[in-house]
Amino acid sequence: MRTSLRFLFRQTRARCLAQLYSSRAPAISQTVHVGRGKPPTETSMRKLSSETGSDLIYKSPFPGVTFPDVSLAEYMFSCFNKFANRVAVKDFSTGASYTYTELKDRCIKVASCLTRLGYKKGDVVAYYGVNNPEFAMLFLGCAAAGIILTTINPAYTPGELGHHLEHSETLALFTVAPLLNNVKEALKTTPIKNVFVVGNSDCYHSFSMLTEDDGKAFPEHVQISPREDLLVLPYSSGTTGLPKGVMLTHHHIVCNLCQLRPALGAVPEDINLALLPFFHIYGMVPVLLGTLQEGGTVVTLPRFEPEMFLTSIQKEKITVLFIVPPITLFMAKHPVIQKFDLSSLQFAISGAASLGDALTHEFMDRLKIPLAQGYGLTETSPVTHLDQRKVTVGIIGPLIPNTLAKIVDVDSGKALPFRKEGEIWIKGPQVMKGYLKNEKATSDMITSDGWLKTGDLGYVREDGQHVVTGRLKELIKYKGLQVAPAELENLLLKHPAVQDVAVIGMPDDRAGELPRAYIVTKPNAKVSAEEILKYVEENVAAYKKLRGGVEFIPEIPKTASGKILRRVLKDRLIGSKF
Repeated sequence: MRTSLRFLFRQTRARCLAQLYSSRAPAISQTVHVGRGKPPTETSMRKLSSETGSDLIYKSPFPGVTFPDVSLAEYMFSCFNKFANRVAVKDFSTGASYTYTELKDRCIKVASCLTRLGYKKGDVVAYYGVNNPEFAMLFLGCAAAGIILTTINPAYTPGELGHHLEHSETLALFTVAPLLNNVKEALKTTPIKNVFVVGNSDCYHSFSMLTEDDGKAFPEHVQISPREDLLVLPYSSGTTGLPKGVMLTHHHIVCNLCQLRPALGAVPEDINLALLPFFHIYGMVPVLLGTLQEGGTVVTLPRFEPEMFLTSIQKEKITVLFIVPPITLFMAKHPVIQKFDLSSLQFAISGAASLGDALTHEFMDRLKIPLAQGYGLTETSPVTHLDQRKVTVGIIGPLIPNTLAKIVDVDSGKALPFRKEGEIWIKGPQVMKGYLKNEKATSDMITSDGWLKTGDLGYVREDGQHVVTGRLKELIKYKGLQVAPAELENLLLKHPAVQDVAVIGMPDDRAGELPRAYIVTKPNAKVSAEEILKYVEENVAAYKKLRGGVEFIPEIPKTASGKILRRVLKDRLIGSKF
């Protein structure tokens, strides 16, 4: 069994991690009703749209919920007080576990120690690491002190890490021991105030110094304005362009947690396997905070390894499973599954990409549990849609409470009726404040009257179910993970042999899309495709590599204003032998 698992791991590890490290939250798989939460009534489902001026606006079938005007720490600590001695979070790798009382105590100590060290409301600190209980302590400790946490993909190279630290104006970095080489390299060009390490380190502060604080410097009188003060700064490429800091306030996250309660229906008996990374908004909010607000237990895993993954489900009697399509495929088809007792599972949510009809049914038939589906973006904190009923493939469910949607014609800008395809626009209390230091990108994505343009195409059925059919954005989606063409183009333009470049997504049956570069070389420059591939590989995370290849062409097709005509390149690709 170990031999077969190692072989499987070598084949699928990159695929699974790429899905886990997606910075966008797209459609999830087909679902059945999971018997949790209160489904919309027939009456509410008949009141799904309304005319407001010339706009047709779609509404949630769920009753509206109210939102407390408090910081995230106040909100979560009030939840923690109800569950006291229940286990809140447990690290499967080390066996370390913390009750709700212990978790709250450590969060307070983290806030106290950071205050002693001179960090104050509005300062930014970063987490660059894998899932563990310390992340929860750091996140909520920062929230209590008014400190902003920015989260960084652990797959980032030193160059990408340095750029993130600089752009976010990070003062302190929290990381894990295996990533210290990248940290040291990044800090050569982007120095910061302090580095803290979860695990052993001779060079930097240990995270344990924060949790060993006496807690007496806890800033209990810090004045936090929930609707204005930033809580967390995850990075997303939005609909186009380079990664941007998404400014989410305390109110945004508290609102989305309250919106999730009737739609997701989590209960104290839930034991949730936290495999989705906490640096990503889906791992951070629905998985971690969504479980803890209801008194459930979060079991953390640092990464996907088949044997550890399956053993953790069996040993910890996991009931709730947030997964991604490669893991869904693994669970549906691999024979090793039969050697583990997975009977504790009650339901699963497969995210990062939609699943085909056959695989969805194969998973449910084999595991005897339903798959839920939903939709959201980093920019919406993240959830906007969540389904609980049996539907057809591609449906993302109805809107969650207090959320509105429009389907907008991409040419005329008019709102469309049922069954008409257009761009999905969202309005609700979970919509971000904007992008950090980027007013233009913010105004491009959010209208003056508060509608967020998702960049996705879809329509609404008469029963209130929303369907995603495609996307407007230029982002390449490699195994559920976003690759921004502009980022790769900017990198390639730094190569001494490159005159001009365009990057597009090459269709691929298994990965979805593969980044492919079209390059115009400088006069008399000599460079091979292999050299270009190696140059990119050395400067970006593995999932951004040019797996679709390199093609040298005499000219990049552009509009009169200089915009790359990517459709021309895609048509060229379709007409070729690739």
